[in-house]
Amino acid sequence: MKIRYYPSYVIKCLRFGLGVFLIPLFIWSQNEVKEPYLKVLGTIQDGGSPHIGCEKICCNALSQEQRSERSVTSLAILAPLTNSSLLFEATPDIVAQWSELQGTSVSIFLTHAHMGHYSGLIHLGREALGAKNIPVYAMPQMRAFLTENGPWNQLLALKNIKLIPLEANTSVTPNNQIKVTPFLVPHRDEFSETVGYRIQGPEKSILFIPDIDKWSQWDKNLIEVLETVDYAFIDATFFDTKEINYRPIAEIPHPLVTETILSLSMASKILKNKVYFIHMNHTNPLLNSESKASHWLKKQGFNIARKGQQFKL
Repeated sequence: MKIRYYPSYVIKCLRFGLGVFLIPLFIWSQNEVKEPYLKVLGTIQDGGSPHIGCEKICCNALSQEQRSERSVTSLAILAPLTNSSLLFEATPDIVAQWSELQGTSVSIFLTHAHMGHYSGLIHLGREALGAKNIPVYAMPQMRAFLTENGPWNQLLALKNIKLIPLEANTSVTPNNQIKVTPFLVPHRDEFSETVGYRIQGPEKSILFIPDIDKWSQWDKNLIEVLETVDYAFIDATFFDTKEINYRPIAEIPHPLVTETILSLSMASKILKNKVYFIHMNHTNPLLNSESKASHWLKKQGFNIARKGQQFKL
């Protein structure tokens, strides 16, 4: 969805008697801007791209334009009617991502305590934004982690943020247009539990699972869950085993994209088209829209999340 304003253009056309044609367009555009929408702010795994210490072509051959297009995985829900936004994940790239929120009143939803998903909170403190009571929605172990450890507990002491409790499978309504429901997923829970989110707008619903160990370890059936939403942004950290031959997969378990596609091979075209792969490691060939892997995935009926995409809710 593209949001546009035409005030000066409309005024000029009214002077020339064209208002009868343009007033409906103007009213439509003004109505459209009031509807909440999702914007993809980033699609990369926690370490970003280019990745620290990486001397491979996947990093050192990137142009400046390609670098600017790559940010750590984050989604934003913008609600123009209430001038508010929901930021899913506080990433290391939060400074640039914050500017995309257009001066709105921001609330933050965290999935878990791995660096790419919460470390951006530090920018809300006294050395940077000096924020005032920004709502941060978090699960019990995540709240305990932030409360009991510095420098995060300083954000609480200085009232830069305020923690809002979440409970698994219990919905919250941060504004009157959006309902958010967290649910537990299996992952490396060294410091906190891990959740995904179901985000319900006035017309459309979103599934967001940036991190999970393996679909087979989840207590839900992925196909059945996909049937209940309109869009699904799911873990695509690694494309296949060739990509991670430099590190034991047991240390960093994720469903390979090839595994996910195989598990959904019997799904309908409509269901496959709901899937947008996200949270891609710097080595993942899906980051290149012209790669063989990207073309193959699209032929299978799936999508790849790209920074800047917008979806009506």
